[in-house]
Amino acid sequence: MVSARRLWSAIEPIHAVAYFHDEPTDALQRLGARGFWMSYFVGRFAPLGAVGPSPVAAMAFGFAPGRVARALPDAWSFVDPADAVVARVGACASVLRDLLPDEAGVTELAGRLEACVDGCDYGGRPLAAAWAAVEPGDDPYARLWVATSVLREHRGDGHVLAAVTEGLTGLEAGITHAGTGAVTRALLTASRGWTEDEWDAAVEALRRRGLVDADGSLTPAGSELRARVEARTDALAPSADESTVALAWPMRERVMGSGLLPVPNPIGLA
Repeated sequence: MVSARRLWSAIEPIHAVAYFHDEPTDALQRLGARGFWMSYFVGRFAPLGAVGPSPVAAMAFGFAPGRVARALPDAWSFVDPADAVVARVGACASVLRDLLPDEAGVTELAGRLEACVDGCDYGGRPLAAAWAAVEPGDDPYARLWVATSVLREHRGDGHVLAAVTEGLTGLEAGITHAGTGAVTRALLTASRGWTEDEWDAAVEALRRRGLVDADGSLTPAGSELRARVEARTDALAPSADESTVALAWPMRERVMGSGLLPVPNPIGLA
């Protein structure tokens, strides 16, 4: 496994407490966000300001535009973006403080990941650039969570670039991901907001390109395309040395071992 992918696997569960623990969602709802999905889009995209649904749908590549439009721009009439950033960072730091008792290790990992962030280029990566501008303060848990956010959004922005280069829409990228067995159709339609008819139509479009079978299974050509997307994603993503990954891994295991993140999950984390 290349270092960029190992880094993602090590830090993604640390970042993902934002989505799978109630505390970050509750913090945003106390500000005025209504329901889980409005809280999701408010929390994730607040560093960009009161952004509208079209650019968010472009960045949240795998989500159905309709799901985004049901949350934005209405959310910004209830929640100030700057307040949302503070609330989300604080809540995620609180969750990590409970899960990761080794504060010295957290402080060291935060510093190492911040060094990775400092080495990133943000061309074509709007969401990563927005999170890179967030100042987490001195709390090592906030610093750790913000650094993981920058690095995972940098990888995510690069993944969008890789998929678009291969001529995939967001839904089609999700179908090819499901075709690898890492996630299921049911998980992606439920979590990303696609209808069964939309999924079936996209499967048919990919079938005509020779990339999937009628049931959505990848053909050899589809497997090659998916491999190119993953390889390009890795090439565009931040990496770290093995000592940094080794420092992060026990923290990853504590988060995964807590049962907070279900397996399987829409992210594809095992």
